[in-house]
Amino acid sequence: MANLDKPSSTEEEFFAREEIEKKRKLALQQSQSLATQQREELKKLHYMKCPKCGMDLQTLKHGDVEVETCFNCHGIFLDAGELERLQKQLSHEKSGKWMGAVLNLFKNK
Repeated sequence: MANLDKPSSTEEEFFAREEIEKKRKLALQQSQSLATQQREELKKLHYMKCPKCGMDLQTLKHGDVEVETCFNCHGIFLDAGELERLQKQLSHEKSGKWMGAVLNLFKNK
């Protein structure tokens, strides 16, 4: 009769595994939430800052492409795909004025 009151060892193991799985999922969820929060905090600290000197980046518009420029160290930063868009603009333009403007950005002052 004592056997009926106590669950089998297999049943105990099942519930122990279930409890461990719940705790693992909770820890993973908390870790992801913390990582997201830390990413957002880092983005607030570093957004639109020059990776070379830390000064504020300024956005300059070249056609439909926005180029981030640091006036302190003269760095020029492009987002993914912007270089290709700049190249397409260059190939569509008939005059060399645009290319001169880009080359002026790279000149040391």
